[in-house]
Amino acid sequence: MTRAVIAVGANLGDRKATVTHAVREIAELDDVHLVAVSSFIETPAVTPDGVDESRPAYLNGVILIDTDLDADVLLDALNAIEDHHGRVRTERWGDRTLDLDIVDFGGQRRNTPRLVLPHPHAHEREFVLAPWLEVDKDAELSGRGRVEFVLAKLRGHL
Repeated sequence: MTRAVIAVGANLGDRKATVTHAVREIAELDDVHLVAVSSFIETPAVTPDGVDESRPAYLNGVILIDTDLDADVLLDALNAIEDHHGRVRTERWGDRTLDLDIVDFGGQRRNTPRLVLPHPHAHEREFVLAPWLEVDKDAELSGRGRVEFVLAKLRGHL
């Protein structure tokens, strides 16, 4: 089985209900075992231009799963769950009812048009790193090192 880290977020609609249902749907996928669910935190929306306080805030967290699925099949399943919750993909980094991102997949490194591993912005996102560290104190972000140090650097503590 492969350990995967999935970032879960929503900033439209009933965010708490959406992320709760999405976590349950992921846990119910064939060949997926839910290992841990972080706390969910409210964070401001991030756009390509930076933080945008005028947009609805996100509810963000991380889940850990063990899976026998390959990364592309898992991504297909996550996209289907997003679609089920009304996700519309019209604007890059736009508001969304649900956002499910594979942050890490067994430490794999890959860069395809469809999937970049680890997630290319994970090291810049406290709302990914802090929840991940909460559920896995020994977490490592491939190519960046231990999540505790990546997070400390991001917070300006290193």
